[in-house]
Amino acid sequence: MYRQLIIIGIFLLAGTLGSKAQEVHDLDAIDSILVAIDDSLAADTVIPKVEAPEPSIVVNTPPQEAKSLKEMSRWQPDPKRALWLALVIPGGGQIYNRKYWKLPIVYGGFIGCLYAMNWNNTMYKDYSQAYIDLVDKDPNTRSYNLFLHLGTQIDDSNKKYYEDIFRKRKDRFRRWRDLSFFVLLGVYALSVIDAYVDAELSNFDISKDLSLKVEPTILNNRSSSNPLDSSSLGLQCSLNF
Repeated sequence: MYRQLIIIGIFLLAGTLGSKAQEVHDLDAIDSILVAIDDSLAADTVIPKVEAPEPSIVVNTPPQEAKSLKEMSRWQPDPKRALWLALVIPGGGQIYNRKYWKLPIVYGGFIGCLYAMNWNNTMYKDYSQAYIDLVDKDPNTRSYNLFLHLGTQIDDSNKKYYEDIFRKRKDRFRRWRDLSFFVLLGVYALSVIDAYVDAELSNFDISKDLSLKVEPTILNNRSSSNPLDSSSLGLQCSLNF
């Protein structure tokens, strides 16, 4: 009895497994059919290729970088070149630095010194010749009469007096001539120094925070132990950089 029940159960289990296998087989077949249909559709259908536009690169320059580029585009002279030009050509350093407003000052100083040197040298020669004509024994040499007042004559009574005057004047104009020459050298040296310093400071960065503030304040001079007696009103200056 038990053996027959076991045999019937085995047959039922086998039939169930067979049906399941058949279902799995049918599902695999359906999947293969669907894949074939998809491949045929993909082969017949042409999908147009859409090219994406190239991205445009926009570079936003920061304000500080734009400022630095603007400052770099500004004229920046070379200090050594400005120095050599100023040494070789008077005023050449100012022209190289593009500070043309300084040229009248430089050339005005040169012209003024040259004129003073020439005028003092002329006066020195005239008074020297007058002094020589006055002290020699030749009566025909009387160039000193050009410096005398109208109607004035030189004789033995006033000869010593005019000798001292002519000697002092020729010495004075000689000193002024030499001084004019040294002033000319000073103007030349200042023009060279100005050209070099100006070119050097052209590359110096000055911040916009540079400011001068003046405000009233109370100053304590400590003249008395009483703060009211030792205090005074004044001005306070503060420089920010």
